[in-house]
Amino acid sequence: MKDNIINILKNTDKALSVFEIEDALGIKDVEKTKELLKELHDLEEETVVYHSNKDKYMLLENSHLRKGVMRANKKGFGFVEVDNLDDDIYVSQDNMNGAIHDDIVLVEITSKMKLDRLEGRVLKIIKRQVEQYIGEINFDKKDKGIITLDDKKINLDIFVERKNSLNAVDGHKVVVELIKHINNTKYEGKVTEIIGHKNDPGVDILSIVKKYNINTDFPDDVKEEVSKMPMEVLDSDLDGRRDLRDLEIFTIDGDDTKDIDDAISIKRLSNGHYELGVHIADVSYYVKEGSPLDNEAMERGTSVYLVDRVIPMLPHELSNGICSLNPNVDRLAVSCVMEFDDNGKQLKYEIFPSVIRSRIQMTYKKVNSILEKNVVPEGYEPFEKSLRLMQELALILQKAITRRGYINFDVNEVKILVDENCKPTEVKVRETGLGERLIESFMIAANECVASHVYFMNLPFIYRIHEVPKEEKIRSFLSFVSSLGYTITGDVTNLKPTTMQRILKQLDDKPEYKILASLLLRSMQKAVYSPDNLGHYGLASSCYTHFTSPIRRYPDTTVHRLLHTYLFDGKIDMPTIRKWEEKLVYIADHSSAKERASVDCEREVEDMKMAEYMEDHIGEEYEGMISSVTSFGMFVELDNLIEGLVPLRDMKDFFHFDEERMTLTGEKSNVQYKIGERVIVKVVRASKEEKTIDFEIVRKV
Repeated sequence: MKDNIINILKNTDKALSVFEIEDALGIKDVEKTKELLKELHDLEEETVVYHSNKDKYMLLENSHLRKGVMRANKKGFGFVEVDNLDDDIYVSQDNMNGAIHDDIVLVEITSKMKLDRLEGRVLKIIKRQVEQYIGEINFDKKDKGIITLDDKKINLDIFVERKNSLNAVDGHKVVVELIKHINNTKYEGKVTEIIGHKNDPGVDILSIVKKYNINTDFPDDVKEEVSKMPMEVLDSDLDGRRDLRDLEIFTIDGDDTKDIDDAISIKRLSNGHYELGVHIADVSYYVKEGSPLDNEAMERGTSVYLVDRVIPMLPHELSNGICSLNPNVDRLAVSCVMEFDDNGKQLKYEIFPSVIRSRIQMTYKKVNSILEKNVVPEGYEPFEKSLRLMQELALILQKAITRRGYINFDVNEVKILVDENCKPTEVKVRETGLGERLIESFMIAANECVASHVYFMNLPFIYRIHEVPKEEKIRSFLSFVSSLGYTITGDVTNLKPTTMQRILKQLDDKPEYKILASLLLRSMQKAVYSPDNLGHYGLASSCYTHFTSPIRRYPDTTVHRLLHTYLFDGKIDMPTIRKWEEKLVYIADHSSAKERASVDCEREVEDMKMAEYMEDHIGEEYEGMISSVTSFGMFVELDNLIEGLVPLRDMKDFFHFDEERMTLTGEKSNVQYKIGERVIVKVVRASKEEKTIDFEIVRKV
């Protein structure tokens, strides 16, 4: 009946009463009417149907109401993000109706603002997504614990009775659960965990980790399972595996990497072609489907890499031990061996379970020394010839994917160094060289090979997808670039990856290229996991997956499990297919959500540590580039990627904001600031707690 109700409401442009829906369904008896009322109630609860004050029903998508996620501002107002709606809906403080940051809300669109944004009011809080809150506890004279929340966007007043405080003391960072609503935004809570004292090293980062519900400890059943696992490869593990231990195989990773997923090998064939081997840790062999270890890995979804620690998806015994492709020990792998010609065309390939023995754990820094400076570090001499052959192939592969439309945004990443007390000592741009690009090229090739193989078997699978950007977003970007005085050509009605390539190419000689590339990147959709193959736009790939990092990403572990199931064990019966068709929908959605939480956590930690770093540099001057212009000020990014705000309230003149051109123009001085301009700024304020940095303009460069 539910589908019939939806179809009836979908095919009308007005709200219908129960009686009208009854007539449309041909209902004539009381029992069917009761069923109808129950289905309508369920649809209302699921926010598929809107039930008006006039006791009429209509589909939510056909109404002036929308369901979305509240993104609150610490000043009290918020914006509701709605799927399939390009603009967020602005909600004033008076219309928040008790909604807080991250709530799923039902919002009524009321009018349009002057800035051509939608305005609305919250009618209903559908779901309060945040179940626990992080903050600092301090006790008042009445012995009540007052919680100062870390997230200033959450407008709640929470107190805790001493009996519910877990004996916390003033200054403890705690996790709080709400237990009673008092009135308006006032709640009683209870402490469920003491993170540590705010002044203890690392507690600041741990507080952010807790905010994103990222598990830091493994449950007892997982620890027990791991304690019974062998920590070396056994003879019985080799059944059905190809023995590659005599091959020259090695790994290339960062200086501090301990969880080594991938190893590589290369050979020049007699026909002049290249044989590339990509050998990936066979994690799914040890992480059995449905086990406590597997359930915990799926819940975590990903490892989280923070400035001072890694929160692993798998316990260290696996991530740094038996699964990690450490040098000079036997390790189980899934190998993808591919043959390429001189144009980067893949001619043959094999995917099979293997046992390998890495010869050496190389670092990017030392590999780059060979490839970029012709300086061979000690111990690398036996592998120099292979590395140069790999670089030869990597350049061929890079040219091949560039020809098809691979989009290289070349966005820099920040690296924050901290001391033993987790205090930041240096902030710099993370270096990348030929070694990093070599590994990236090989991993892309292996990921495509595996994805294409299973795709053409027409079996359930998990893909890494990146959808085509929306035309209006790119038009808006080009309009902005035009306002800077640049003429950029590109057919936005046919947004192939090569179109985006050409746009970037026309910008790469502009002084503000880095900022413009970043803006263009933000105009595109985010890559996610999906059981449907929709292609990967950014890589210009028609078929892509994540196969190469099963130690730190659950989708990769799932890909390995599917390779074992379909290819190595030959299980492609209908019960198996149906099982994975259902299961992969959840794995894809959950993994995408966990990836977003991980990225948000990593960025918030970086913002906090950069603000903490600048607290020690108040009054100092730096050169940077204006990265964004808003109605309340402009953001300036320093050359080490630290970004701060120049607030309009601190500027001596009154500045007019031109939203279309994104400029600020002084009323008296006529001084104009725009994106991409180089300026000298002075640090005037920085707050680790607020994660903010304020600059003032000294002069233009």
